Amino acid sequence: MIKATLLAAMIGSAAAFAPAQQTQATTGLAASELDDGIGAVAPLGYFDPLGYISDEETFTRYRAVERKHGRIAMMAMLGTFVHNNGWTFDGYLSPSTGLKFSDIDSGINGLFQVPAAGLAQIILFCGFVELTWWPASDLSGDYGVRLGTLNDWEEQPSKYYRQKNAELNNGRAAMMGIMGNMVAEVLTGQTMYEQYSAGHISPFGDGSGVF
Repeated sequence: MIKATLLAAMIGSAAAFAPAQQTQATTGLAASELDDGIGAVAPLGYFDPLGYISDEETFTRYRAVERKHGRIAMMAMLGTFVHNNGWTFDGYLSPSTGLKFSDIDSGINGLFQVPAAGLAQIILFCGFVELTWWPASDLSGDYGVRLGTLNDWEEQPSKYYRQKNAELNNGRAAMMGIMGNMVAEVLTGQTMYEQYSAGHISPFGDGSGVF
């Protein structure tokens, strides 16, 4: 039952990226917010097949949510690559229990090996950052972080659009990537590293994993 549910979720997610019939009907948003072209890239362009975006305020909110989830997913994928390659901090995660960072599994099960106090610290830190440093109320997603000439948008306006589109596209790919990675790990019982090392790329329980 669990496998069927996860498979249905994968199919449904993939279907969301299928091109839809283009119609002449548009919202007022298409003539204003999307004139900059950010996020509306080939091959789908402005993609809202279910008509969720009814006005510019709704679009701004959904775009902020998409951007934030994309950033989180990109960090999650980076963490997956790092941890799957065995790169961990030295020392103890929990000195009182003798638990080292290297003792934590590199897959989903590692989440349940972190002591409750450690998980609470992570949640509190994320909440502090979101409430003070990078407030969720700022829907622009621009928190003033600049990396030298990498963000010299005033000097090179074209770079602004290219980097904004790159962030959204990479975030979208990361959201699908981390979801696929977690689903495949649950179905096969193998982490991404183990799957590629064994040449076992099938997302089904075919005997090569735990199932």
